[in-house]
Amino acid sequence: MLGEADGRRRTARWRRVAGIAVAGGLAVAGLAAPDAQAGDDGGNRRVRPLTVVSPRASMAPTGLTPAQVKAAYGFPTAYKAGAGKKIAVVIPYHHPTIEADLKVFSKMYGLRPCTKANRCLKVVNHRGGKNYPPTSSLWAMEAALDVQWAHAIAPGAKILVVEAKSDRLRDVLKAEDYATSHAKYVSNSLGLPEFSGQSANNHHFNRPGVSIFVASGDDGATGGPGYPATAPGAIAVGGTTLVDIGKPTFAERGWKGSGGGCSAYEKAPAAQTAFAGYAATNCGGKRATPDVALVGDPRSGVSVYNSFKTDKPWFSLGGTSAATPMWAARSAIAGLEVDADLLYRSPSKIRFRDITTGSNGLPALPGFDLVTGLGSWADADPPSTPVA
Repeated sequence: MLGEADGRRRTARWRRVAGIAVAGGLAVAGLAAPDAQAGDDGGNRRVRPLTVVSPRASMAPTGLTPAQVKAAYGFPTAYKAGAGKKIAVVIPYHHPTIEADLKVFSKMYGLRPCTKANRCLKVVNHRGGKNYPPTSSLWAMEAALDVQWAHAIAPGAKILVVEAKSDRLRDVLKAEDYATSHAKYVSNSLGLPEFSGQSANNHHFNRPGVSIFVASGDDGATGGPGYPATAPGAIAVGGTTLVDIGKPTFAERGWKGSGGGCSAYEKAPAAQTAFAGYAATNCGGKRATPDVALVGDPRSGVSVYNSFKTDKPWFSLGGTSAATPMWAARSAIAGLEVDADLLYRSPSKIRFRDITTGSNGLPALPGFDLVTGLGSWADADPPSTPVA
């Protein structure tokens, strides 16, 4: 456990790395080091974006397209898929070009426009107002990924961006409360290492009727599970690798960076412990993460447009940050309240692709594992051929 001074140095270091990443496309991944003492509610700790940036920043897109990802999973391709639903994205700090960047992304891929003018996009602070917090180039990258890929999967859904005034956990929780009280589907691509007082915050990630998705982390099993992914009311989303989309050699494997493991502090929901595959995790009644997965490996990264403080605005991004808004969006299209009871019941209302190859330090296994959980949401398996 790092002390306050060490935590500040670690925070400063990853912020310097983030600046390099925006300019040159280096990796920015993993969980933030805590900078508060163990045993409190963690309000002073900083969360970290769970995004991996490939070195392929460019003037044109190089990552996977919405059509390719939808083909890999057989997701709906309707122009207004998700209409009548709302997805909230919780993010620290303000992204000043989020709407303009979403316009470019949508036009590039023939998606339904999503703007403030057509009431598809709304950006607020943690109180629902327009007194926005300071900007951050690191978090702007995360915000662009989350918003664009929620829209890519569910182009008919409204998107509510709730900006926390900082990356302190206490500020993120305020934004979370606003998001869960104003949307039925909430995406959180952020996290920090578990700590002994975290359970005091679990109620922020448990609101009846609301599906709350949290990225599981990008450090594999060696980093241990992160919080709030281990909160019992959250759905922890892991990552996979997609290979040869649209070809006979197509494969989906567990990604080595997919965060997963047994919580040190949280009990598993009853539905999870009752699931037949849970015993193989050896979690002994503790919360096992992730619950589910989708594409997260930066080697099969998705295209994202982010013009804020960047020379080359197109990026290929991965991390469990990519998978999380996609899960929120696909759930919104289905209109399902996704919680542990729904995921682990038999038969499931969701069609899963069981991922049985790959490793994050622990192996992907039939049924359930600590790499991809129950697997990926796959409406078509084998996948369909991508449509341009």
